[in-house]
Amino acid sequence: MGDHSCLSHNVDCYCVALVKLGAHSTVSQYSYLCTASHDFENAKMPLVTSPIIIGEGAWVTADVFVGPGVTIGEGAVVGARSSVFKDVAPWTVVAGNPANLIKKRTIRS
Repeated sequence: MGDHSCLSHNVDCYCVALVKLGAHSTVSQYSYLCTASHDFENAKMPLVTSPIIIGEGAWVTADVFVGPGVTIGEGAVVGARSSVFKDVAPWTVVAGNPANLIKKRTIRS
């Protein structure tokens, strides 16, 4: 966890692989960070793992699912109750199931 990063209450951080939170990033309540799944095409269904990286200043809002291998870019925002299965570009806002681009994120002064 980077400086001033936050995992809020009731976040489920299933960290079979690395979970990295950049400085000033936030993961809000009830979100699920899942670094593992199973190879369902293999009869033995072995465990497969991949890290989750959350960039500096990113915000994963309430009740979001983030799947294995996902990188959420610097300054990105993931809308409430979204499901993220692919990387999120820096400085974007995404939402939905699966998460889709809503707009570029800009900071007002």
